[in-house]
Amino acid sequence: MKLKELAENLEMGADEFLEMMRLFLETSASDLNQWQSGIDEGNSKKIMTAAHSIKGAAINLGLVEIYEVAKETEREARDNHLGGATRGMTILREKLDQIAESLQEEKTENERS
Repeated sequence: MKLKELAENLEMGADEFLEMMRLFLETSASDLNQWQSGIDEGNSKKIMTAAHSIKGAAINLGLVEIYEVAKETEREARDNHLGGATRGMTILREKLDQIAESLQEEKTENERS
């Protein structure tokens, strides 16, 4: 993931953007816990709420792929179709892991500078 390009597209400084990404990861982890709880309970409202939260934060940071997955899952949960909720959560976890890796690489690169 090219964090510097995302920051430039949003006209944000690199440090500010990286901090926003760290906060996004933290809140998304909490949202995914709620999402999992919704899956376990068969509670479409929990899934819909978690997906909505991730969707809004993702689009504000230019994370279009994450936005699209969350948007689709939110729509399905609103219609009480929970079949795609596990798949959506798996995809989001992978994407969030990629962001975490990119943040770590950025931190390592900054420490070398």
